[in-house]
Amino acid sequence: MNITEIKQAILRGGFSNEDLDGLMQFTRGVQTQQTKAQIEVGQQVYVVQKTKRTLGEVVKVNVKKAIVNLPQGRYNVPLSMIEVA
Repeated sequence: MNITEIKQAILRGGFSNEDLDGLMQFTRGVQTQQTKAQIEVGQQVYVVQKTKRTLGEVVKVNVKKAIVNLPQGRYNVPLSMIEVA
């Protein structure tokens, strides 16, 4: 099954808002796990926001967040907002 088929199945599925919310939480959790497995201290990453991507360096990786040095300072960023550069 590819991503297009998954999207179509969700559209046709007739899911409730609670079901869709649970699906979003699940996918966010998977995204966090994958990001945590990919990043290390000292690595260059992008912090992804709705309208921009900012390059920074990982200082520390915590359970759900990472401390990232950005041009504006150090920030505690959720792993779901991080992409490997």
